[in-house]
Amino acid sequence: VSTSHLQLAAFALGTVGWILCTVSMGIVEWRVWHVDNTTIISSGVAWVGIWKVCFISYLHVSPGYREQFCHKFSGYDSFIPREIYAAQGLLLIAMFMGLLGLAATTFALRNVYMGITHKTLISPFFLAGGFFYILAGLCVLIPVSWNFYSVTHNQSIAFPPSYYMPSSPAAQEAGTAISAGIVAAILLLLSGMFSLSYRFPMTTNTIMK
Repeated sequence: VSTSHLQLAAFALGTVGWILCTVSMGIVEWRVWHVDNTTIISSGVAWVGIWKVCFISYLHVSPGYREQFCHKFSGYDSFIPREIYAAQGLLLIAMFMGLLGLAATTFALRNVYMGITHKTLISPFFLAGGFFYILAGLCVLIPVSWNFYSVTHNQSIAFPPSYYMPSSPAAQEAGTAISAGIVAAILLLLSGMFSLSYRFPMTTNTIMK
């Protein structure tokens, strides 16, 4: 047990990182657009996510909504930039890889704390967990960095008229989803390094086995 403190920390950090990855995937505030024309976008602010775009409107612009208007992206929308497509796919992979990492480290920690001393039931699962954590962290880091680059360069998106969005904002900034994604990537990468650092203690019983 005394040799697996870092791996226990890896499990805790990996859990928080996986939760933040899932949260960032669902939050619409990836890019915060500030627009000059407030005729439809009443607050002058629109939120561009990886699955949909939303804004506050005091006009009745869509059935069932009186204030907030949201339009979901379709897989056939050709106007969606590549970084948003990449975020959709890579974050789904990251969520799955992070779940595998949690499962592997949970199994290894269970064996450690139950006193199971078989090396094959501990070390390979910590290594597998570390691999999955690092892969998940990279799958989060790539789209988050790419979208952050697009925000800092104020890149536009050619929305169709049905979205009621301008093709380019007056200014834009990174939303909370990007911040959550950055923290998630850091935690998952740290979890992976901690898990990979495990060394099975060489005891007399271990050598005999």
